[in-house]
Amino acid sequence: METKHYTTMQLFKRFSPYLYKYKGTLIMDLFCAALTTVCELVLPLIMRYITNEGIKDLAALSVKTIGGLGLLYFGLRIVDCFASYYMANMGHVMGTKIETDMRRDAYNHLQKLSSTYYNNTKVGQIMGRITNDLFDVTEFAHHCPEEFFIAGIKTVISFVILSRINLSLTIIIFLCVPVMIAVCMPLNLKMRGVFRKQRNQIGELNARIEDSLLGHKVVKAFTNEDIENAKFEKDNGAFFEIKKLSYRYMAAFHTTIKMFDGLMYLIVLVAGGLFMVKGKIAPGDLVAYMMYVSTLITTIRRIIEFAEQFQRGMTGIERFLQIVDADIEIFDEPDAVVLEKPQGHIVFEDVEFEYPDDHNQVFTGLNLQIKAGEKVAIVGPSGGGKTTLCNLIPRFYDVSKGRITLDGQDVKHFTLKSLRGSIGIVQQDVYLFSGTVYENIVYGRPGATREEVMEAAKRAGAHEFVMELKDGYDTYIGERGVKLSGGQKQRISIARVFLKNPPIIILDEATSALDNESEYAVAQSLAELSKGRTTLTIAHRLSTIRHSDRILVLTEEGIVEEGTHQDLLDQKGIYYQLYETANALN
Repeated sequence: METKHYTTMQLFKRFSPYLYKYKGTLIMDLFCAALTTVCELVLPLIMRYITNEGIKDLAALSVKTIGGLGLLYFGLRIVDCFASYYMANMGHVMGTKIETDMRRDAYNHLQKLSSTYYNNTKVGQIMGRITNDLFDVTEFAHHCPEEFFIAGIKTVISFVILSRINLSLTIIIFLCVPVMIAVCMPLNLKMRGVFRKQRNQIGELNARIEDSLLGHKVVKAFTNEDIENAKFEKDNGAFFEIKKLSYRYMAAFHTTIKMFDGLMYLIVLVAGGLFMVKGKIAPGDLVAYMMYVSTLITTIRRIIEFAEQFQRGMTGIERFLQIVDADIEIFDEPDAVVLEKPQGHIVFEDVEFEYPDDHNQVFTGLNLQIKAGEKVAIVGPSGGGKTTLCNLIPRFYDVSKGRITLDGQDVKHFTLKSLRGSIGIVQQDVYLFSGTVYENIVYGRPGATREEVMEAAKRAGAHEFVMELKDGYDTYIGERGVKLSGGQKQRISIARVFLKNPPIIILDEATSALDNESEYAVAQSLAELSKGRTTLTIAHRLSTIRHSDRILVLTEEGIVEEGTHQDLLDQKGIYYQLYETANALN
C-alpha cells in the first residue's frame, strides 16, 4: 500500500467537505460552546465585585445584592447545562455521522480498486483504516472546531479583562504562551509520527492474526503453533515498543505543560503580590486576575493536551485518504456503453500484458479467436498465463498493448458492470459468504425469486443435498462455507452462475480440487451450464476437456498447440506428453 503523507493543511482541506455537510449542527454546537464559555467567564467578575465591595464597605453588600448575583449565576449554570448537553450529545452524533460518511466513501472506493491493489495490500491494514482509524475521527470532528473556538473566545476575553486590571502583568503572562508553544510543538510533531507508526503496526498485527486464524487448519496440521506464536510475539512486541515510545513523548509533553503552568502561576503570585503591595492592583482584582489566569492556563493546557487527540484524528484522516486516493486502474471509459445481448464472440488481437506492480511479462503478441458458443479449453504448465488470459476478458486487468474484442467491440467500450454481468466465473477456490445457502445462490442475481433459486440449484445438481441439510436453503453454512464439503461448495457456486445466466462462462480449474465422485457430479453440472454458451475451461485434468470444441496449449511462448483432443494427440507434442503423463499417474 502506498504510504503517501499529507501536510496538516492538506488534511484540513480534504476533511472540510465532510464537516461542512453538517454545518447547521456545527454552528449550533459552536453557539452552545460560546454560551458555556460566557458562563464560565462571568464567575471571576462576580467574585471581583463582591471582594472589592466587601473590602471598601462590607455593609454595602446587602442580602438582595448577593442574592441577585447568586440568582444570576444560577441562571447562567442552567444555560450552561443545556448547552453542555447539546455539545456532548449532538456534537458527538455529528462526529459519528462524519465517521460513517468517510467509512462509506472508503468502502465504495475499495470496491472500485483493481486486483493489483489487493495483491499488494494486507486485508488487516485495510480493516484497521476503515474501522479503528476512523473512530478517532469522530472525536476529532466534534472537539477540534469546538476546542479551538472556545480557546479563541477565552483567550481574547481573558486578555481584554486582564489588561484592564493590570496591563504589565498581563503582558508578562502572555509572553509565556508562545514560549510554551515553541517548546511543545516539536514534541507534538514527534507524537504524530509515533501515532502513524502505531496505526500501521495495528494493521500489521490485525493482518497477522487474520492470516493465522484463517489458516488454523494448516497450522494444526503441521503442528506449527509455536511458530505462529513466535510470529505473533514479534509483531506484538513491535507494537509494544511503539506504544512505549508514544507514552515517553506524551510524558515529556505533559510534564512540559505542567512546568509552564507552574511558571505562570508563580509569576501571578509573586508579581501580583508585589503590585498589590504597591497599590497597583486591588485585592479583589487580584482574586479575579488569578481566576482568569487559571482559566487561561486551563484553556492553553486543554488546547495543548488536545494536540494528542488532534494528532490521532489527523493520522486517522491521513490513513483514510491513503485509501480514497489509491488509483482506480480499471474504470469505465467516457464513451462506455451498456453491453446488450452479447453473442460471445471473443478475439485477442496482438495482446501484450505485464502485471502493473512487478512488470512481469506474461503475453507478447497473443492472437486468439473464440467463436460465439464455442467451448474452448486451455491447458499447459503452471505459470503459462492460463488464468491471466481469462482474467483479461472481464477486465480484472487491462492489456498493456493490443486489444480484446467482444462481438467486434473493444471490451473497454462497454461499462464494467454490463461486461462483467455477461460473464460467469467458476473457480477452483470457491468463495462462499457467511450466511445461508439461499443467500449465497441468490447473490448471482439479487432479487430473484425463491423458485428461481431452487431451479438454479436443481440444474447445478445441488438441490438434493441442500434439502438434506438441517434447514434446507436457510441453513447457515459458516464463514467461507466451512460447514460444506468441497463438492457441495462448488455446486452452490455453479448454481449461483446458473441464476446469473450469462452468455460467457469461464471455468478456472473448477474440479481440480475435488475427489472423483464429487468431480463427476460437478462435471455434469458444468456440462449443463456450458450448453449454448461461449465457454473457456482451464483444466489440469485432461479427462474433463476431451469433448471441447478446441483445446489450446498455452506456455510462456504463447499458444504453441491448437486443435481437438484427437488432433493434438496425433501431433504427439506437449498435449500428448501431458495426456500420457496423466494416464500413467492414473
